[in-house]
Amino acid sequence: MTSASNPHGGQEATLLSLYTSMYHWGAIIVAPGFTDPSVIEAGGNPYGASITVDQSGNFEAKGLEAVKHQARRVVTVVSALKTGMKRA
Repeated sequence: MTSASNPHGGQEATLLSLYTSMYHWGAIIVAPGFTDPSVIEAGGNPYGASITVDQSGNFEAKGLEAVKHQARRVVTVVSALKTGMKRA
């Protein structure tokens, strides 16, 4: 997840750059893709939730919904991996 002070502040490039390091360490990336309307409403970043922050440090409400969706998605994927690992 990332944030910026404007809607086009390089959030996608930031996430993609971070993923390169994560791949190096063997991380599993759980991007939200376009799996929920909240992703589109928050600006349409399929690589990870990104929130615009105003001058007072307040987050956009629609961005927070995309963050919640991504968090639920991560928990779902981790649960599936954990269940699958028990069977192996």
